[in-house]
Amino acid sequence: MAISKYPSKLSLPQTNPGVATVLDYLIIKFPYVDAHLWRQRIEDGKVHWHDGSLISLQTPFLPQQQVYYYREVESEPMIPFKESIVFQDEHILVAYKPHFLAVIPGGAYVNECLQNRLRHSTGMEDLQALHRLDRVTAGLVMFSINPDSRHRYHDVFKTRQIRKTYQAVARIGHHDTIVDQEWDVKNRIERSDPRFLMKVTKGEANSHSVIRCVQQTEKNALFELNPITGRTHQLRVHMQSLGWPILNDKYYPELQPLSADNYAKPLQLLAKELAFIDPLTQQERCFRCDENLSLE
Repeated sequence: MAISKYPSKLSLPQTNPGVATVLDYLIIKFPYVDAHLWRQRIEDGKVHWHDGSLISLQTPFLPQQQVYYYREVESEPMIPFKESIVFQDEHILVAYKPHFLAVIPGGAYVNECLQNRLRHSTGMEDLQALHRLDRVTAGLVMFSINPDSRHRYHDVFKTRQIRKTYQAVARIGHHDTIVDQEWDVKNRIERSDPRFLMKVTKGEANSHSVIRCVQQTEKNALFELNPITGRTHQLRVHMQSLGWPILNDKYYPELQPLSADNYAKPLQLLAKELAFIDPLTQQERCFRCDENLSLE
């Protein structure tokens, strides 16, 4: 059994969804977690309020209060790739995340995530991710170190005052000549079935990316991608919509059968650069990782 050393946080909604207790809410909030597991966690003292006081099986639902719990899984996969720190000062830390490593705990992953690995290696237990990357995507992730300045950096992402640049490799047609071409992709992305998939639908655009081809061979092309908005799977869906799904994508254009990670064939998507005006110093900052995707 793998149990997280660090608690996960859940904010109870302002409107009660029709439950009497915190337990009732946890059960409907996480339908894929058996109800008896929540009861056992509560009885074992693994669920508590922000002040540390324990939540019991009878504790009433309290709107907008924060609940803390400790994730646990029967068997946690070990990811055989190493993260690295690209930059660190007294406020932020920028790290390179390898393919297959989650940013924060989720699913089968509790301690094998970038945030908990960095907390362990640096000793900074207040370290908190400011944004997310898909587990199968590699690249730069920025963390807050100082709780006092955390909201300032959160606002940089919330208000889209940060420029993100990605690389992607896709298979192209034999006669495609697309180097230096650029596409301004705007469309509406909504959840599909199953719900972890996204799809392009009719309606007002809620997603926007600028995509440019920078290099190509006979079979593959290297693209530079700048997401203007941040919808789930946005770049993967936008590349698919152009007719060039990202190489080794197990979701798009067609969902592949559930299987173990193939470490020899990672998704060819890399978060290459983060650029923004620092909200504390008003100085321009730009972080780039040394890794590059290959067309070979």
